[in-house]
Amino acid sequence: MASVGKIARRTFLIGAAAIAGGVAVGYYYYRKPFANPLEGDLAAGEATFNPYVKIGADNSITIVAPRAEMGQGISTTLAAMVAEELDVGLDQIKVEHGPASYAYYNSAILEEGGPFAFFDESMTAEAVRAGMGVAGKFLALQATGGSASTRDGFDKMRQAGAAARQMLIAAAAQRLGVAAGNLETANGRILHKASGKSLAYGDVAASAAATPPPSDIRLKDRDDWKLLGKPQKRIDMLAKVTGAPIFGIDVTLPDMLFGTVKMSPRFWAKPVKADLSKAEKMPGVVKIVPIETNYGHGFGVIAENTWAAFKAAEAIEAEWADPEYPLDSAAISDALKQALGAKGSAMRDDGDVDTAFADAPRERVVEADYAVPYLAHATMEPMNATARLKGGVLDIWCGNQAPTLVRQLCANLVGIEQNRVNVHTTFLGGGFGRRVEVDYALYAALMAKETGGRPIKVIWTREEDMRHDAYRPAAVGRFQARLGDDGLPVAVDMKISSPSMIASTLRRLFPSIPALGTDKSIVDGAYNQPYTIPDYRVAGIAAPVTIPVGSWRSVGSSINGFFHEGFLDEIAVAGKTDPVVLRKTLMAAYPSAVKVVEKVAEMAKWGEALPAGKARGMAFTLSFGSWVGEIVQVADMPAGIRIEKVWIAADVGTALDPGIVEAQLISAAIYGLSAAMGQEITFADGMVEQSNFHDFDAMRIFQCPAFEVAILENFHKMGGVGEVGTPPAAPALANAVFALTGKRIRTLPLSKEVAFA
Repeated sequence: MASVGKIARRTFLIGAAAIAGGVAVGYYYYRKPFANPLEGDLAAGEATFNPYVKIGADNSITIVAPRAEMGQGISTTLAAMVAEELDVGLDQIKVEHGPASYAYYNSAILEEGGPFAFFDESMTAEAVRAGMGVAGKFLALQATGGSASTRDGFDKMRQAGAAARQMLIAAAAQRLGVAAGNLETANGRILHKASGKSLAYGDVAASAAATPPPSDIRLKDRDDWKLLGKPQKRIDMLAKVTGAPIFGIDVTLPDMLFGTVKMSPRFWAKPVKADLSKAEKMPGVVKIVPIETNYGHGFGVIAENTWAAFKAAEAIEAEWADPEYPLDSAAISDALKQALGAKGSAMRDDGDVDTAFADAPRERVVEADYAVPYLAHATMEPMNATARLKGGVLDIWCGNQAPTLVRQLCANLVGIEQNRVNVHTTFLGGGFGRRVEVDYALYAALMAKETGGRPIKVIWTREEDMRHDAYRPAAVGRFQARLGDDGLPVAVDMKISSPSMIASTLRRLFPSIPALGTDKSIVDGAYNQPYTIPDYRVAGIAAPVTIPVGSWRSVGSSINGFFHEGFLDEIAVAGKTDPVVLRKTLMAAYPSAVKVVEKVAEMAKWGEALPAGKARGMAFTLSFGSWVGEIVQVADMPAGIRIEKVWIAADVGTALDPGIVEAQLISAAIYGLSAAMGQEITFADGMVEQSNFHDFDAMRIFQCPAFEVAILENFHKMGGVGEVGTPPAAPALANAVFALTGKRIRTLPLSKEVAFA
């Protein structure tokens, strides 16, 4: 990717400005840690060492894992990082999410935000990463996303545990009158083997926490790990399997009211006229209030119970203004295709693509157009939040992926300072990027202004949830390749058109900030893949369609994984090259990628003859720092195509909990297969047509294939886990369907062309 510097100058300047900003503001300020948010809310006899560790005089140990637990197991892995260095077992601790605080900022979520592939370690790429890391500290966004939680926490949280342990040892040494170097720790106790004396952590917690933290923090060598690198029991699982009230939808408070919302079915459109009289007279209804935010317009229903709120919302009669975007899916598709006529911004532009195609023999050119639809997140727990505004203090209880955003935007909306907002983050019944948004919290906060200090729990209906999402963007792509005499591609030109996720997100969260520069999410998963092709261009065009779009599991890679790997399979077929051999050949410069492809092929026994009526397809993607290959086997059954088995090989650099890594790879693959098989969001008269799981269904248990997973640790940098199994799933399935039927399906969902059993 030699020419990436040409298209990276703006981003490089942003990174350099962030670094310069750190110097201008002061290196000390950049290095200075944020205040510990735990200090003002300690229980009697409890001491805090840093934002991640609390220890009580009763020897209770609490670890703060400040990322959203939405089923991905992050609370277990983050807690294990601290517990490993603190020398305690997971059975000796309890874990909390903790408050909204800048102390829990996620810098890793921004570090890969530049236009550089994960494997690009050039001086420019590293400078931009450093700059983005500095920007992450100044922005101080506490967020869960980008498969960044373990990468961000790996140093921070281990250092927190190690610092606390060293402080406890120092306090114990003073208490026992011995040298700190003669003390050891094990299972929450400090031991002096020579005398046989020992102290529990709780015995010295208060005095230890009162001392300055060590300047030299010593971390364990990997060979000494007891917890990390091994499967652990999930700390969230007992509560989930016993039905404990741990989700936002479970929140119950004294004197609570209940509510729901009825928002405009046409995004951004205001009500032209509305008749609330029927709804206001219904039993149990307290009040109906207007809602106006950056997310849209509508009404909030306040009632004595949820059912009354739901029925009143149904009774609201409103006429809505026309939308600002095309009315139906056909017109939206046309707008995306028209955008392909623009030149676009080339995020990758190696060699001279135009010259390569100028004299290409027709028989050596492969061309194809691809398309994917809008997709909803469809979390099992619909959007909800509970809010109480009393005495000038706003309390918000909700599952969310960005507590500091919830705090900031809710404070702005109700007109109070951020320090008067308390965000109580619950477990999430699914997130996938949907709960990075804050609309559910904003609506609850607005309605809390009308309840006289009583708390109100606002729950969306499934239909409201499905029809008011920040969707995965629809996209179209136009692709061509020139093949050499050996069947390998010598030139590839990819052009992708999609609405800008960045522009859309800024409109909702920070409308005063303009969306400058290229939105790399449009081409993410296409321009930054480890393939070496002499003339190689990937360009993106932001299509002017303003339906709200946002982060959906694996973001742009969910689109471009299908585009890139589907088209690569077409190249293999046209060039009469085995798909596995093709990828290994094109990725020869990247050993980690080759080893992944070799491993997944070995697992599936690729190349061995299959019985009649069975076929396989493969795909590879690098996303969020992890190299993932997937092979899908399908069978032709009387009722349709059956997905029989999926093999996954993933190089994640360092697998902190192999059990969770495997579970997330499988989960993400199922998420991607579900979308590929039958999911789409369509529009008619400016409104979403789907409303529930009957018309936006996921893969059912009886359809779920067997999985075999291999976890590799070859690459020298840690990759993410939560999203990386999604991008290869759709192309591997589509390529398998082609191998089985001879039908090349270039538009998702596949169920438009074939049936699945």
